[in-house]
Amino acid sequence: MTTRRTVLQSVLAATIATASLGVASFAAADELAGIKERGVMRIAMTGAYPPFNFVNDANEVVGFDPSIGKEIAKRMGVEVEIVTTAWDGIIGGLLANKFDAIVGSMSITEERDKVIDFVGPYYTTKRAIFAKPGNGFTSASQLGDARVGLTLGETHEAWARDLGYDVRTYKGLPELLLELENGRVDVIVNDNIAAILAMQETGQEYTILDDIETEEFGAGIAIREGNPELAAAMQTALDEMMADGTYLAIANEWVGGDIR
Repeated sequence: MTTRRTVLQSVLAATIATASLGVASFAAADELAGIKERGVMRIAMTGAYPPFNFVNDANEVVGFDPSIGKEIAKRMGVEVEIVTTAWDGIIGGLLANKFDAIVGSMSITEERDKVIDFVGPYYTTKRAIFAKPGNGFTSASQLGDARVGLTLGETHEAWARDLGYDVRTYKGLPELLLELENGRVDVIVNDNIAAILAMQETGQEYTILDDIETEEFGAGIAIREGNPELAAAMQTALDEMMADGTYLAIANEWVGGDIR
């Protein structure tokens, strides 16, 4: 267990170190001016986390996250280009200048905050464990015998590995829900809002293991370090949309209520 976790941390550190070499000179100047000159801000997400971000029938990336990103960009006077990428490499992609920001439901953690900066949070959620009704798993105390499904690279994965669970990793929430429904995992661990809304949308039945105690955490917009002007412009736009009702309208459309 410890060895596996250490390897994961080493890989993340190596990725960050390598990417940082390529952005050191670029990050010396604040990036806000460059974004405004281009007229486009590139924002990243997986496109596999409904209803926060997903690909619709018209092959468009839609949801709460892109709507928030587009509104922030609009208030900054620029357009948005959405980049979809795998979650386990998304921080490395940011540090390698493949996009300008991550607007993809990334939880703000102390470990991440050491290498990137955050704007927000723009919503709050908490960890939850879900099982299929009748599969025999009703308590978090049973997880030692469970096949635990998680999204690769999420903070939930590190949490589960530290506790020694039998972890199975997947690319995103739709795949997690399918594995749970088909019985290939016994439980899944995910942010509660996204999982509940996705299962309600599809009619998938679930139970929540009720004896896990976790605190709420914030999801933030990730940017490269050394960009106070960009951070301030994005935070101002976010604060304004929260104050004037735009944020609530977006939240009502995609998640059915205020999630600040």
